[in-house]
Amino acid sequence: MTNARILDGKATAARIKEELTERVSALRARGVTPGLGTVLVGDDPGSHSYVAGKHRDCAQVGITSVRRDLPETVTQAELEAVVDELNADPDTTGYIVQLPLPAHIDTNAILERIDPAKDADGLHPTNLGKLVLNVNGPMDSPLPCTPHGIVELLLRHDVALKGLDVLVVGRGVTVGRPLGLLLTRKQINATVTLAHTGTVDLADHLGRADVVVAAAGIPHMIGAAELKPGAIVLDVGVSRVEDPETGRATLTGDVDPAAAAVAGWLSPNPGGVGPMTRAMLLANVVEAAERAASA
Repeated sequence: MTNARILDGKATAARIKEELTERVSALRARGVTPGLGTVLVGDDPGSHSYVAGKHRDCAQVGITSVRRDLPETVTQAELEAVVDELNADPDTTGYIVQLPLPAHIDTNAILERIDPAKDADGLHPTNLGKLVLNVNGPMDSPLPCTPHGIVELLLRHDVALKGLDVLVVGRGVTVGRPLGLLLTRKQINATVTLAHTGTVDLADHLGRADVVVAAAGIPHMIGAAELKPGAIVLDVGVSRVEDPETGRATLTGDVDPAAAAVAGWLSPNPGGVGPMTRAMLLANVVEAAERAASA
């Protein structure tokens, strides 16, 4: 039987989209229409699905979509030219370059070329640097979408993190590394441990953590028995696991489903942080338009 209360990302993201729709209407009344751009290279089915979902989200809230779909054979110079074009495009208030890029592309060079003010993913070095520097004041730059989505999901369920011990499992740049920066801001005031493949005795850390954010991308790596009873658990990592009998791939989280009987709160996967990530992407685009309109 499931004991954990659910951190419902779908319902929360739907409310955020309603709020963003109102803000977009207010901008349109001032003659400003937010626009989200996407740069997609190659034919990866997962990337195509993600990008299509982002453009459906845009249509829901009234944001203009700008798509740039490029072949796998695109050169570094050609891709940089597209980035420069979107940087200069007044109809694009924020945009993303969908990852991963082909091996022959210098990914960091492409990401660093994005105008920080139009960085819809919130992962440009300038914006990450602002997050490092700003411990207490209001943020005036885009925030990383998944970490921001995690924090927003907890806040909107009235889960206070002040003084709690948070264990983040996974040190990737999209979740693990920037999440600690957000959670240790004075507004949140959590204590954060970042665990990774070099962590000794992960089970000991899991047993003491008030909050666990699983973002390693290893299927069901965190079992129910390892968790502190009543812990707040957010399953963020996603892996494609193939059924040996059918050959079908299933999206699988990092947390064993049995954790629902131990946790106090659980953000499931799917249906938890994923929808929040997409909602925060839209929020970054709208906020960028609001900042530009007020400049």
